[in-house]
Amino acid sequence: MIGSVEKYLLKKIEKEGTIHMTLIDPEKVTPSSASQLAKEAEACGTAAIMVGGSTSFSTSHLDEVAKALKETVKIPIILFPNGITGITKYADAIWFMSLLNSSDPHFLVGAQVMGAPLVKEYCLEPIPLGYIIVGEGGAVSVVGKAVPIPYNEPESAVNYALTAECFGMRFVYLEAGSGVRQHVPAEMAQAVKRATRLTLIVGGGIRTGEQVKKIVEAGADIIVTGTVLEENNGRHKIKELIDSMKGHK
Repeated sequence: MIGSVEKYLLKKIEKEGTIHMTLIDPEKVTPSSASQLAKEAEACGTAAIMVGGSTSFSTSHLDEVAKALKETVKIPIILFPNGITGITKYADAIWFMSLLNSSDPHFLVGAQVMGAPLVKEYCLEPIPLGYIIVGEGGAVSVVGKAVPIPYNEPESAVNYALTAECFGMRFVYLEAGSGVRQHVPAEMAQAVKRATRLTLIVGGGIRTGEQVKKIVEAGADIIVTGTVLEENNGRHKIKELIDSMKGHK
């Protein structure tokens, strides 16, 4: 069953072509600084705030950050968990995801088995997502014991995405990793989009409007940025990236 947050995202994609999401890592912010970044992002047109990171953090701190975000913005707060400690009741939805190219069953299904009861208890909307690590992969690749797909093997990304589709997942996320030097190649994003009916998310290493333009033209439905916003004082950079999405899909 498709919930209200997912319907909201799909409606925005249908209207705007490609939408932007701001990723906030709870470990790197205070509730106050997270709220300020989210407020600026919302004003610039970001569609939702994702909350999560690749390393462990205090559940109580996550609660404080997520609660502050909920009190500050009207757009959805979507959890992007690295495990059970990444789940809080102060959110609207959760990417209920499987790291498809992990070599560890824990990240394929184990963590999900542990987290599902909390998702139900907190009445979070689960949005099924196939998560695929590409290229360098960054910290998430190490933590998740992933075998990253090389940048020059789009056919491998397609095969994983098709697997996600066959499992019944409705979204697929091509992740290059936080703060990496190279983003997901446009050719890979295009291949996945053409081969599946999944809503395509691309994130990691996206720093400029020109990079955004190429990924949008390749068919991405959602672009996620986080590190670049932390490094560039928020508002100006978010506006640059979102403005670069317009009219290119």
